[in-house]
Amino acid sequence: MPRYDFRCRTCGDTFELSRPMAESSAPASCPAGHDDTVKLLSAVAVGGSSTAAPAQGASGGGGCCGGGCCG
Repeated sequence: MPRYDFRCRTCGDTFELSRPMAESSAPASCPAGHDDTVKLLSAVAVGGSSTAAPAQGASGGGGCCGGGCCG
């Protein structure tokens, strides 16, 4: 079950709740009982390794122009 981070606007406490995705936008009360809360955006890190080879003709590198010189 996904976890969602919330911040209470009344006391400033940050807390998380586990709830189904269908209830992700439902209101939440902070542990102190305040109802004025906002859901925070969370960054999710996904780790692992890829066994897929790069596409034919793809160059390594990155940046704004695919590893070429941007100047």
